[in-house]
Amino acid sequence: MKSIGRSFDGPRRAAVFGTLALIVGLTGMAAPVAAEPTGPTQSERHIALAVSSLLRREHLTKHAIDDEISLRCETIFLKMLDPWKLYFYQSDIDAFDKYKNDLDDMVKRGDVSFAYLVFKTFLARIDERVKMVEELLGVSHDFSTDEEMSIDKEAVSWAKTPQEARERWRKRIKYDLLLLKADKTEGQAALDKLRQRYRSFAKRMHQTDNDELLEMFLTSFTSAFDPHTTYMSPASVENFEIAMKLELEGIGASLQSIDGYTVVNKIVPGGAADKDGRLKPEDKIIAVGQDEQGESVDVVDMKLSEVVKLIRGKEGTIVRLTVIPVGSTESKVYAIRRAKIELKDSEAKAKVFEAGRKPDGSPCKIGVIDLPSFYMDMSGARRGLPDYKSTTRDVRAILEDFKKNAVDAVVLDLRRNGGGSLTEAINLTGLFIGEGPVVQVKDADGRVQPYFDLEPGMAWAGPLIVLTSKFSASASEILAGAIQDYGRGLIVGDHATHGKGTVQSLLDLGQQLFRVPNAPPMGALKITMQQFYRPLGESTQRRGVLADIELPSLTTHLDVAEADLDYPLPFDQVEPMKLKPYGYVSPTIIEQLRRQSDQRIAQTEKFQQVRKNITRYLEQKKRKTISLNEEKFLKERAEVNAEKEEEKKIEELNNSSNQNTIERDYYLDEVLAIAADYLNLRLVAQAK
Repeated sequence: MKSIGRSFDGPRRAAVFGTLALIVGLTGMAAPVAAEPTGPTQSERHIALAVSSLLRREHLTKHAIDDEISLRCETIFLKMLDPWKLYFYQSDIDAFDKYKNDLDDMVKRGDVSFAYLVFKTFLARIDERVKMVEELLGVSHDFSTDEEMSIDKEAVSWAKTPQEARERWRKRIKYDLLLLKADKTEGQAALDKLRQRYRSFAKRMHQTDNDELLEMFLTSFTSAFDPHTTYMSPASVENFEIAMKLELEGIGASLQSIDGYTVVNKIVPGGAADKDGRLKPEDKIIAVGQDEQGESVDVVDMKLSEVVKLIRGKEGTIVRLTVIPVGSTESKVYAIRRAKIELKDSEAKAKVFEAGRKPDGSPCKIGVIDLPSFYMDMSGARRGLPDYKSTTRDVRAILEDFKKNAVDAVVLDLRRNGGGSLTEAINLTGLFIGEGPVVQVKDADGRVQPYFDLEPGMAWAGPLIVLTSKFSASASEILAGAIQDYGRGLIVGDHATHGKGTVQSLLDLGQQLFRVPNAPPMGALKITMQQFYRPLGESTQRRGVLADIELPSLTTHLDVAEADLDYPLPFDQVEPMKLKPYGYVSPTIIEQLRRQSDQRIAQTEKFQQVRKNITRYLEQKKRKTISLNEEKFLKERAEVNAEKEEEKKIEELNNSSNQNTIERDYYLDEVLAIAADYLNLRLVAQAK
């Protein structure tokens, strides 16, 4: 199975709902059982052996498993656990460093004991820090002093003594209290909230099981080769397959963990919870029971992945949720019958807009297709199902509908598309070009294999705009690069796409080890085995696909691209393929459209606000410290909050995964105007 997608886990601070005093003891409920790692198992040894063997044989770079990989592995693992250097002491790091040149040999022997050594120390330090937090919450803090806290991860060193750690945590707690005060939570409520937050974090960490620890450690090891090679536990493989086929069995609710509580983030339209009608966003789920009479399990402080396991289940079965509805202090029990849920948020959707007028005076009809991923039901495809879920099939149907409705131009929105199936990327590109090469793929031995669209004609031959952002990655870049190389359409959006030019394959470790049907679930290795290149030979690796027309956007300036990750592979090139350009785009056309767009942007207030936000962000990005003086902190925070609502609206295009419809906003208005200008240039040229 070929996968060229990736997920983006940007930094997020969850909103805080309600107060923690709402929850009292619950009777008749089973307590969650902590699943602290027990120590390396024989199964883990086999998995580590398989991973190291596959890396040596199959990884694109053929990088030796050596001391360099070992040192990278240690660095990644420690950063994964303690990125702000708040928990470990320097003495802990010194003890771990004894293994820094040995991890390569250990993993090759199937020895993952280093992970348990580090994590055992980590849990001990967490418990110490929670006690420290309790003490610090019991003393008064002077918010009038002029002191600062470092926010530069690279400059921060590990604490050498308990006193140094305590001072660092004193500032951290002071910062947390100021944040809560800025959000109108102070006094005892703020103290209770922080106390519960750190207690909950400690409990969740102690619930880490062997599978999760192995996944963290082996992913640290595999990521030393490149950032997209990862070990996936059986649970992660299941979630990956759900994401690709856009279907699961459950109640249809997106959940998040906030200060120890499982909180409903979103109800999936058409799902079981939506049809039931009682469960709402911001409700807290405090217990889960199975069937009509099964014992309920207390899920307060339970890690989210375990709560999800309890709630998911076979279609037609019943799950009982004990819920504290938003705004209430009383709990209620909702029995919901699980159902099959289609994850429509991630499938292609479309809408037709009018923008500008054609030379004959009639309105320009622009069809917009929002495509969040290149999805494919891989299981259905393997079984030969005729109607398996497919990006290309869905988009083809949309294009047919556009033609029936006399749409003049198409905008394909890939701004939040992080990739997906290589097959779908090739087939979807083929809807917009005739026969010809779409992408070239090079393997570890240097062999270059071109992939062609073999279907004559186009599903859409009219004007095309591909809308991209820094979050458009991998499969999105294959399509955008091919469209640009063929001169088939315009690329509009951020300065460049993400810059991921590698192809991963998902290797089932159970199958690799046992070579039998129905092998035991042992997870999978998502491994970089190939690099892809545009038809004209350039890789998108690190560079991405440059926009023909760039629109102002904060995302252009975020450090979320391939080049910002640890150990990305380098850019390179292969020989160009022979292809016949369509000539629908030229430097002259681009320059004219860019000039017209610039004039509109200069007169659009919200784009000017974007530019102000960019300037403010770049200034903040340079800062290495933050003030812990209350007056200065709250003043600065108030200035930031004053712009937050506007900034949310302005940048929500890159956080729109919860949208079920395509909404017209200032940004899309400009894209539609560009599409109308482009259409008219094409119509005038055709008339000549």
